[in-house]
Amino acid sequence: MLKVRELRVAYGGIAAVKGVDLDIADRETVCLIGCNGAGKTSTLKALARMLPAHGEIRYRGDDIVQWPAHRLIGEGLALVPEGRGVFARLSVLENLAMGAYCRDDRGEIESDLQRVLGLLPRLEERASQLAGTLSGGEQQMLAIGRALMARPKLLLLDEPSMGLAPIMVQKVFEVIQTIAAEGVAILLVEQNAKLALSVSSRGYVMDSGLIVLADSSAMLLDNPKVREAYLGGE
Repeated sequence: MLKVRELRVAYGGIAAVKGVDLDIADRETVCLIGCNGAGKTSTLKALARMLPAHGEIRYRGDDIVQWPAHRLIGEGLALVPEGRGVFARLSVLENLAMGAYCRDDRGEIESDLQRVLGLLPRLEERASQLAGTLSGGEQQMLAIGRALMARPKLLLLDEPSMGLAPIMVQKVFEVIQTIAAEGVAILLVEQNAKLALSVSSRGYVMDSGLIVLADSSAMLLDNPKVREAYLGGE
């Protein structure tokens, strides 16, 4: 599904991502964990073509390193950005419609809308409400729903639990697991390392722009260095 080799991203003269390699198989959920400033968000933005990058990025066999972001949406790669990025002055339904802007199959769009509202019933209750008036958890649900309207084959999720109350974190991650069970491949960036590893089959640990460890989630959860650095010594 995704093959990344020697990915590099720089802001001016500062290297944020320094040669990252990672892979995601079809229908697989993989997490990317690390401290603040490790380069995780820069990596996701580069994969979604929202930042210029160097190296090799192959999505479903195609080299996409020079593709524009809107082309990726049409090919089934969608990003749920850090901070949600909902359109505050549009309604919930209008935000969801924006997720399908690259599609013209009206009947299927309506079918997908009903599926998303069924998956995220809180959005159906708030359908006509302006997105900017939703709670943080509801906005996160909306950002995920909007991405699903593009019918992604690979979903990039950036810090979905950030700033949410524990009960909303639980609900968001239940939705993520449901999406994964439906066969969508997921690359998850998440500060809550224990939670991220619990819903992933494999994980990468990033530090200072580099991948410093890669293993199965079970092995990473049992790794003393990972437990000490990212799991509070649990």
